[in-house]
Amino acid sequence: MTDLLAAEWIKLWSLRSTWLGLLCSALIAIAICVNASFADLANWASYSPMTQEVFVPVWSIRDAFTDPAGLVLMLAASSIGAITVVGEYSSGLIRTTFAAVPARRQVMAAKVMVVTAVFLAYGTAVSAAAFVLSQAVLGGKGVSIGYPGAIRAVAASAVLAPVCALIGMGVGALIRHTATTIVTSTALLFLVPRLLDSRRYHWVAVLHDAMPASAWDRLTETAAETAVNMTRFPPTISGSWAAFALWSLAAAVATVLSVHRRDL
Repeated sequence: MTDLLAAEWIKLWSLRSTWLGLLCSALIAIAICVNASFADLANWASYSPMTQEVFVPVWSIRDAFTDPAGLVLMLAASSIGAITVVGEYSSGLIRTTFAAVPARRQVMAAKVMVVTAVFLAYGTAVSAAAFVLSQAVLGGKGVSIGYPGAIRAVAASAVLAPVCALIGMGVGALIRHTATTIVTSTALLFLVPRLLDSRRYHWVAVLHDAMPASAWDRLTETAAETAVNMTRFPPTISGSWAAFALWSLAAAVATVLSVHRRDL
């Protein structure tokens, strides 16, 4: 297994597109958050007294975890995660891999572990940098890492990256076609949550809150923001963490088991 992990690491990191994609997406996501902080400082004088009063508990943390930055992180992670699987099928490398290691499940398990570790490090670096830099820009209007909900928000953003990467891998292992995989994983992460209206029916709210994007949005909320955005069927913190865990487990199982009986 050690040799398999080393081989999968070489496959992943030897491709220039992998580390360039990670670097560019990280810089873009961080720049979006920092820009949001600069925009709030520039517009501070035009904010109403009520907005200024609730800015620190509601908006200062949100500047570090804006929706556009989250979308960039999810898109990069799911796309690169998918390429780690479908890229081998499209190039034919998977035939060589399985010829060298007939234990297909062990190969895919090693791939899952390497991708999870890489994207957990990636998500941690992006979320920590976005938080530190955005709060530094805000200065006295920012918060420290010890503020209630700040550590949870950083952790949720760090975990979001490997969750989306595993989802991309799972979809890629099932579909095995690059364009279709990217479109499907993108629709699953971005389109489906927006099609589900969580305000009318409880079962729809459950499905909406179980989506990775919805779970991340809840975990990055402060208590004050949650009170402002209260809905008829509010999501829970534990349920959002459970959604992350279940999506990761389901995607990892699909990646490992899908290669057992299917032909190349």
